[in-house]
Amino acid sequence: MQRERANNVTPALLLAGHWIELVGWCLVAAKGGPIGWAAAAAAGAVKLRHLQEVSHFAVHGVLTRSGRVGTVLCEAAVHVPLGFVPVPVRRQRHVREHHPNATVAGADPNLRELHDAGLCTGVTVSRFLGALVFPLTPRGVASTVRGIADNVSHGTGRWWRLAGFVAVPVVITAAGGWQAALFGYVVPRLLLYPQLAWMSLLVEHRWWDAETVPGTPAVVEAARCLRLYPRNAAWALLARGTWLPYGDLYHYAHSAHPAVRWNYLPVLERSILGAPGYTPDALLLGDQALVRHHFRALAVRDGMSSAAATAAARGARTALRR
Repeated sequence: MQRERANNVTPALLLAGHWIELVGWCLVAAKGGPIGWAAAAAAGAVKLRHLQEVSHFAVHGVLTRSGRVGTVLCEAAVHVPLGFVPVPVRRQRHVREHHPNATVAGADPNLRELHDAGLCTGVTVSRFLGALVFPLTPRGVASTVRGIADNVSHGTGRWWRLAGFVAVPVVITAAGGWQAALFGYVVPRLLLYPQLAWMSLLVEHRWWDAETVPGTPAVVEAARCLRLYPRNAAWALLARGTWLPYGDLYHYAHSAHPAVRWNYLPVLERSILGAPGYTPDALLLGDQALVRHHFRALAVRDGMSSAAATAAARGARTALRR
């Protein structure tokens, strides 16, 4: 289950299929007017999330039979056109730094990213709510732009990485006009896709109240991972089709067995691992919603009483409804 990779062709076809869909949505933006612009921007962001997650398994070396082919596909179909860092850099940060150190302050680069956005102990309700949509804020957009600039200028291949990134909107503009490029690619890449990726990051772990326990990888990860929507099939299906694709909903199973490709993760969770310690059925609203859980964890760790944290979280829920 962990090592068998059928071939090198179907992953290439999968990536090509996502790009064909993205081009189709760009053409919708070119001809559809304001409704088409909105639809193309939303669908384009989803397509970019799908590309990111497919490439995530290439970073783990389990997308194709040949690891080298997987790396080339990942670079050509995702990292270069989307302005990501080179695959070896992402592999270092994600596989070697994040996975063994998830939720560990000072060692986990993902936790550092959340902290830099304002999600730290003592956070106020207003700052917490702003951090939930950090990629859509002016500071978040500036961070996205700086990140892309740093990524395309990284390493010795900077000229062709920059050329590949710029070529995507140029080709789309030539084929469908500025509306196609703006709403089918630029807005999704700079605004909507980063927000979807940010939401995915928030639901990976119990970032601020994870338990440190010894044991097998399954035991260790069960104490620091979470599983969203385990009893809500409709929301789970929507998440799997949009912002948590290709096994991202099954992050506990992936964390316990990183060498397993996405198509095996559901059965791995269902038949072998079971659920982690925290399984919220709601993201935003309700007493047990994940967002309120994160806020309470940050507040309690800063010395606020549990009752005070609950009251503050209730205020956050009211603000969200508004």
